[in-house]
Amino acid sequence: MEVNCEGCAGCCIDWRAVAPDPSDHERRGPRQPLDDTYNLVPLTRDDARALLDAGLADALTPRLWRDESGVEVDGVSLSAIGGKPAFFLGLRKAPKPVAPFETDPTWLPTCVFLDPTTLQCRVHDDETYPEECADYPGHNLELEQETECERVEETFGGEGTDGSRASPDSSGGGERLLDDEPPEDLSGFLLGPQALGQKVFVFPDPERLEGVVGRVADGELTQDDRALFVAAAVAAAPGTTTVEPDRFESALAEARAADDAFESLGVGEDEHLLAEGLRAEQPIRTVEYVAEAVSFYLPDLISSNLSRSASAESPESYSTEP
Repeated sequence: MEVNCEGCAGCCIDWRAVAPDPSDHERRGPRQPLDDTYNLVPLTRDDARALLDAGLADALTPRLWRDESGVEVDGVSLSAIGGKPAFFLGLRKAPKPVAPFETDPTWLPTCVFLDPTTLQCRVHDDETYPEECADYPGHNLELEQETECERVEETFGGEGTDGSRASPDSSGGGERLLDDEPPEDLSGFLLGPQALGQKVFVFPDPERLEGVVGRVADGELTQDDRALFVAAAVAAAPGTTTVEPDRFESALAEARAADDAFESLGVGEDEHLLAEGLRAEQPIRTVEYVAEAVSFYLPDLISSNLSRSASAESPESYSTEP
């Protein structure tokens, strides 16, 4: 696998607003997420722990899904496993002034870790760099699924691995996926039941989410809200719906004490000034999308059969330690 990421960051930016034909490739499946984030990559429990330990818990945000057969909170019926709301954690996106694919600078939803000037990840060489980000697009290639690299090529120009070239007069996209052979050292997929407690989590007490679910749907989550889900993921027991109570409370206190994610990353004053200048002369561009279900490689864990099998496991027989 070899990719050309320079001037791209297509997997870190919601670039649909600057595309002639916005993609809806993620918006599929039987369940609609409460948020409308594009390319919200599900992170592992280890990723969440690393970010919590680094004081960057506020960089994480949850995804929950609507499900008429689930558990109701704030008037919303949520997908659930064993009666507990199911979710995964991804990296927050916030409007930043970016110019990917040689486009004009535009205010676009962008990963919390992406430097909008260099289009480089600020934690790429750190221990907090998520495993899924490091592997991308390896899992897509292994599963023979289209990659974000190819979507950029098709939209903004550049020859794909199949020899096709869309928008031949445009050089902004360029050739992004240079080698489509999956890497040999690819990490595990965590598909099926093994994803439970490792990449797909449950919140232990639905009543504690009253008011929070409404803010998820409205896009108004607070740091305290996000901390609840970080704590549940960190305290999860792999392979079960168990969340260790003491570990949950200690992780919750730690997550709520974390600094604002953007300030922690040392965003400079010049970046804020650039952002304010763009904000004044260019409103945020928005596109309406069909709500996304779940990323293609996640299994349908929210089935009644799995709910029964997961809840039947003995919680005392599992350790919450790695």
